[in-house]
Amino acid sequence: MCLAIPARIEELTTPGNAIVNLGGVRKEISLALVDDAGVGDYVIVHVGYALQKLDQEEAERTLEMFAEMGQLDELREEMTGGAA
Repeated sequence: MCLAIPARIEELTTPGNAIVNLGGVRKEISLALVDDAGVGDYVIVHVGYALQKLDQEEAERTLEMFAEMGQLDELREEMTGGAA
């Protein structure tokens, strides 16, 4: 199953890329599809690309729902290619 999930940008790396954090999992993603994303912003991530910015409240609410459904660990594994 592939889902787009909220993640917080922790660091801008090379131009157009960033390190995001999802509950301790850090991964480099592309920001090519999102304008003006910066450190501290939440973005929706799918297969290594940020698709859009998301406000913090909505991101936290979405992550909480995934956690309640018991899906957050599965999403973390998917984000890292199976290594949590």
